[in-house]
Amino acid sequence: MEWNATLAWLSQTTLLGMSLLNWIIASGVAIFSYIVMTTAVSIIVNRLDKIKDRTVTHVDDFIVDVLGGTSKIVLAIAAFLIGFGVIEPPLRWVEQADHLWFLALSLQIGLWLNRAITITSRHRLMRSADMSHMRASATTTLLVWALRVLLWSIVLLAMLSNLGVNITAFVASLGVGGIAIALAVQNILGDLFASLAIAIDKPFEVDDFIIMGDILGSVEEVGLKTTRVRSLSGEQIILSNTELLKNTIRNYKRMDERRVEFRFGVMYGTPADRVEAIPAMVRKIIESLDKTRFDRAHFKEFGTSSLTYEVVYYVLSPDFNLYMDIQQKINLQLMRELESLGVKFALPTQTVLLSTTPSQQPASNTGPMIPQPAKNTHYFSGT
Repeated sequence: MEWNATLAWLSQTTLLGMSLLNWIIASGVAIFSYIVMTTAVSIIVNRLDKIKDRTVTHVDDFIVDVLGGTSKIVLAIAAFLIGFGVIEPPLRWVEQADHLWFLALSLQIGLWLNRAITITSRHRLMRSADMSHMRASATTTLLVWALRVLLWSIVLLAMLSNLGVNITAFVASLGVGGIAIALAVQNILGDLFASLAIAIDKPFEVDDFIIMGDILGSVEEVGLKTTRVRSLSGEQIILSNTELLKNTIRNYKRMDERRVEFRFGVMYGTPADRVEAIPAMVRKIIESLDKTRFDRAHFKEFGTSSLTYEVVYYVLSPDFNLYMDIQQKINLQLMRELESLGVKFALPTQTVLLSTTPSQQPASNTGPMIPQPAKNTHYFSGT
C-alpha cells in the first residue's frame, strides 16, 4: 500500500509541467543512455586503435583521432533528450527538444570537423617541416584559419536558422561589413594573399638562397605579411610579401648545376699554331677536374689589346664555394700551361704617336716662318 501511495504521489506531483514520476523515468533513461553512448564510443576507439597498428593506411588513424574529440557534454545533452523522448512531455517542450537535438548534432559535427582540420594541418606540417625547428608554413596557417572561420560560420548560421532567426539580413550585413573591412585593410589583405600565393606557388621556401635586385640572402621565415631574409653580412632584411612578388626573384637553392663563362686574352704577336692549340689545352684542364663538364672554348675575336678567348663549362653542383675552388684551379693551371708554351697574357695597352716640335728658323731670316717637318717620330706601347 505504501508503494502504491508513493507511486500515486509521484504521478500526481508535477514539476515544470511534468510529474515527478516522469522526471525520474527520464533521468534514469538519460543516465543509462549516457553510459551506453560513452561506453560505445570508448569501445569503438579502442578497437580502431588496435586495428590501426596492423595497417599501413592512415584512414583508421584519422578516424580514431577524430572520434577521440567526441564531446561528453554533447553526449550528456543527447542522453537527456533520449530520456526526455520516452515520456510524454508538454507540447510546448517538444519543439524546443527538436531544436536542442539540432543544436547538439550541429555542435558535435562542428567539433569533429574542427578536429579533422587540426589533425590534417599537423600531419602536413610534419611532412613539410624539419622537426628540429618546425615552422608553421603560410599555406597551412592561412588554410586552417580560413577553414575554421568558414566551418563555425556555417554552424552558427545553421543554428540560428533552426531557432527561427532570419539570417538573410544577417548574411547581407556581413557582406557589406566585409567589403568595408576589406577596403580599410586592403594593404594587409594584399600581403595576406601574397603570402598565400608564395605558399601555393612556392617560388622559394625557408632556407632557400634568393637574390632580388640588390638584396640577397637566405630565407628565414615566410610570414603572413612579411618575409624575413638573412643577408650575407648578417643583418635581417624584412620584405613585404606584396612587394616581393612584384620583383624578379632568383632562387639559387634550386640550381642543380652552375654554368660558368669566362674570358681571357693573350698578347698580339703570339704564333698562330700556339693560338690554335690553346682551346684544346683549356679543354684538357677542365676535363681533368672533378664535378665539371666542359662545353666549349674558342678563340673568339681580335680584341682592342688582345687575342680574346671565350670558355664555357658547367660545375655539377650549386655550391658557390666549390665553383670558386674549381675556377681558381683552372686559372692557376692555365697560367702554368701558357707559361710552358711561352705565351703571355695580354695587358690593356695603348699606342701613342709623339712628334717633335717644329724647329724655329734663324732670327736673321727676314722671310716668312715656314714650319719644318718632324725630325723624329717615336712609338710607345704602355699600360
